[in-house]
Amino acid sequence: MMQENQISDLVEKGIALHHEGKLEEAEAIYQLVLAIEANHFDALQLLGTLSVQTKQFTKALNFLTKALKINPDYAEAYSNYGLALKELQRFEEALLSYNKAIEIKPDYAEAYSNRGNALNQLQRLEEALVSYDKAIEIKPNLAEAHFNRSNVLKELQRLEEALVSYDKAIEIKPDYAEAYSNRGNALNQLQRLEEALVSYDKAIEIKPDYAEAFSHRGNTLNQLQRLEEALVSYDKAIEIKPNIAEIHFNRSLILKDLGRQSEAKDSYNQALSIDPDFALARWGRAISVLPIIQNHIEASKSSRVEFLQELSDMDIWFTQERLEDGHKAVGSAQPFYLAYQEVNNRELLLKYGALCHRLMRHWQRKESFFPEPNLFNKPIKLGIVSHHIHQHPVWDAITRGWVEHLDPNRFELIFFYTGYKIDKETEFAKSISKDFITCGDDLSSWVNAIIAAQIDVLLYPEIGIDPMSAKLANLRLAPVQVASWGHPNTTGFPTIDYYLSADLLEPDNGEEHYTEQLIKLPNLGSHHKPSNLTPIYTDLEKFCIKADQPLLLCPGTPFKYQPQHDHIFVDIAKRLGKCQFIFFIYSNKQLTYLLQERLTLQFLESGLDIQNYCVFIPWQPKSAFYGLMSRADIYLDTIGFSGFNTAFQAIECGLPIVTREGKFMRGRLASGILKKIGLQELITQDDDDFVNLTVKVITDQKYNRFISNKIMESRDSLYFDLKPIRMLEQFLEDSYLKSKNTLPISS
Repeated sequence: MMQENQISDLVEKGIALHHEGKLEEAEAIYQLVLAIEANHFDALQLLGTLSVQTKQFTKALNFLTKALKINPDYAEAYSNYGLALKELQRFEEALLSYNKAIEIKPDYAEAYSNRGNALNQLQRLEEALVSYDKAIEIKPNLAEAHFNRSNVLKELQRLEEALVSYDKAIEIKPDYAEAYSNRGNALNQLQRLEEALVSYDKAIEIKPDYAEAFSHRGNTLNQLQRLEEALVSYDKAIEIKPNIAEIHFNRSLILKDLGRQSEAKDSYNQALSIDPDFALARWGRAISVLPIIQNHIEASKSSRVEFLQELSDMDIWFTQERLEDGHKAVGSAQPFYLAYQEVNNRELLLKYGALCHRLMRHWQRKESFFPEPNLFNKPIKLGIVSHHIHQHPVWDAITRGWVEHLDPNRFELIFFYTGYKIDKETEFAKSISKDFITCGDDLSSWVNAIIAAQIDVLLYPEIGIDPMSAKLANLRLAPVQVASWGHPNTTGFPTIDYYLSADLLEPDNGEEHYTEQLIKLPNLGSHHKPSNLTPIYTDLEKFCIKADQPLLLCPGTPFKYQPQHDHIFVDIAKRLGKCQFIFFIYSNKQLTYLLQERLTLQFLESGLDIQNYCVFIPWQPKSAFYGLMSRADIYLDTIGFSGFNTAFQAIECGLPIVTREGKFMRGRLASGILKKIGLQELITQDDDDFVNLTVKVITDQKYNRFISNKIMESRDSLYFDLKPIRMLEQFLEDSYLKSKNTLPISS
């Protein structure tokens, strides 16, 4: 009796210490009980519980197995046994353990909630919801069940419902930092970014050492282009938890976008030192060797050599074991900035495309996602995969004109919208389509949706910008797969059959620049209408623009300006004496600052002060931009990567354009527009001609008026051109007929 009393007192003492969080002391007491009585049930099951809490999961299983042999009807022990199995990634076994707990104790809400967690891990999401709902039915104030339910709803892309459930969890448990953080993630997915920040900040207020919340906060700040603040947030997360590879990876992305290339590489390497198999970090490090803003042409050349070597190294790095995560890397970072180098990128992108395809083909074969050959029926099902089915340069320049004027009796439109923004253009697309599909960020859902739609021709207007489009474009999902010039570079993907361009945009040797078969639609290859926009008066003094001097509009993004052409601005300034080059501050302000620094040095080397010649003003709304163009003297096109939408807008305003015709399609957009309206005289062939013509347009007022009048007289020829549409229709029909019943499902 005395021994029993002693054991009882010890157990009570151990439980008290356990509840106080003094786990080591509690463990010592429980072990003392076992030393007295080796098969003491309470000591065994409590040690099992404590081992789960201290993340000693194998040890927990040993204690709980012994406990359950003594008392096989103890539901809590089965639930804790399930928790240990779940943490050991043995989800099916965990599920059986939770089921046993519920069989013993049918009103065991916590076991239902834990069962939902195991089902979640097994991707049996709808069943997980049922389990959480049962837990909540039994115990409505079980905050964890509401929280876990929210997480599943978020994964199912039922984001508004998830928010309601997170709010309920927080109502029950106001200091629930994890619920605030995950609520922020749901708001982020809904693009309610400012609200997401508030939610992360609340999580951090409750739990100041919450590294993951700081990291998520950094992600949202990144999306808001508040890059320096994002960096601070990531640094704080790393200070708290220095060994989370994903946070170092996210930090790398910010450093890359800030143009801090060397630091970005170090951060990628830090992520890889923590997790040597981190495919996203390995991929990002390879892409990051391509500079966003180049300081000199030699750096551009060396970066291409380095990128080629990185592609070879990555091909080796992706061993059979690493192939399992390879699909996650594809599209996560893309060689976007290669297009801004005036060099033939075909061979580089061919090698890049082969690697992307290898990784995606592995995923496709593993998942067995293969479409059946289609039977040729009319109308042809045209699928359009795009991240920009809203007002955006790609939609405005290419996609809208095509989809609006395709013959609905011959073509059935199905949009696969990988973006989030909804505006009147999105609603227009919905109104003319047979179906309008969104699937969030889940690759399998996208592939299933495209296969289920039995698409005949799949069109990607802007491969190279959107991560999901890059993944999908590397899979064979339709008999005919086509890219276009939303990002004007060959894709390099062996799964893309054709590249849609235009007669007036391509050089004579254009075919040599593409891995796809080049299709040149007539004229500009696209359909346009005048904007009929009313310009808003621009107060030049507000921007410190000297209205009494010639105004030279330079509307390119910072990465369009290549260092070998910087001298043009200095040469023009020297020739004109007084003038104002008007540049625009990009959303990523750091890139504008880097360009400004480079130009400052160029002016300084010639003994000029850039502040007397160059003005950097905020990006303007379209109507204000039109107002500025109506007061400018000339539009200076970017060399090597030309402007299209802005050049169109300049023509609409009657503003003279000077362009240098590039070697590749991407450098011939403005020259194509000028050819269409019969103003070839504004197209130059080298930098010296560019300077000379600019000076002539500015100083020769008679010539300036002649050019402006000619623009106004001929600009209507840019509009309502249906020839590209008719040829596009013919191409779509011919290409599909040619390929019908020959779908290479293994490609």
